[in-house]
Amino acid sequence: MAYDIEQPYGPLIETTVRVATWNVWHRYGPWRAREQAITATLRDAEPDFVVLVEAWEDDDEAQAARLAEALGLPHTVFRGFPSAGGRDRSGIALLSRWPLGQVGRQWLAHEEHPATATDPGLAVHARVDGPRGPLHVFGAALGWRLGHSAQRQEQVRTLGAFVRQVAGDDAPVAVCGDFNAAPDSDEIRMLTGRAAVTAPGVVFYDAWETAGDGTAGYTWSRANHWTRPVLWPDRRIDYVFSAWPRAGGAGHPVRCELLGERPVDGVVPSDHYGVLADLRY
Repeated sequence: MAYDIEQPYGPLIETTVRVATWNVWHRYGPWRAREQAITATLRDAEPDFVVLVEAWEDDDEAQAARLAEALGLPHTVFRGFPSAGGRDRSGIALLSRWPLGQVGRQWLAHEEHPATATDPGLAVHARVDGPRGPLHVFGAALGWRLGHSAQRQEQVRTLGAFVRQVAGDDAPVAVCGDFNAAPDSDEIRMLTGRAAVTAPGVVFYDAWETAGDGTAGYTWSRANHWTRPVLWPDRRIDYVFSAWPRAGGAGHPVRCELLGERPVDGVVPSDHYGVLADLRY
């Protein structure tokens, strides 16, 4: 088939799906007030699905269920591990407007076993059975330590292989979460095709780079008072990635903005700002 210079993907899809990702900082600080602020912010954003990092659950209740009811996103999945205090579990939650089909989990540990790894990562996958066909959504969290770029590079290779294994090449794919790495790091460059890719044929748009407002888009910012005790520099470390290429431009980001920069009733929702993106679907 001849290459069409004007429509290399065929006619572009004009409809979109709205995805949000946010590290919601477990139950640190005034977490009940923060959760109310998170809920209010997401309610205003009206996402179709949400990836929460550092979500929590215990034997009595789960943050995913609490937010799902408030946001009208009834389909949820949570995968995690015992938190540092051992009283509950911390992990990744996916919330969706539409039913979830296939669900999976992949440890992204760089050591012999995730239970003993000092800086592990986790990915959670769900097939979203949306009104215009399936979408594959992955929530991911990589190791957080500043000096662990080499470990995160191993983790994104495992993540890329996981995406390739379960998602295929046709349906839109969104990979969202807290990557603990700036855009110029080797691990993010691997995901966006600026370095050797994580798996054959697996390369992503960075929604902020493609459709943000042209600012730095820091999601870890010293303007947020929750971050200041950590003494880290401003960085963009939370992402919405979408797989490229797809027919009709499916998955292509057309809009991207930050979430949670403004306090709600005087409360800053989290130590991270979230990311909200509209993708062709």
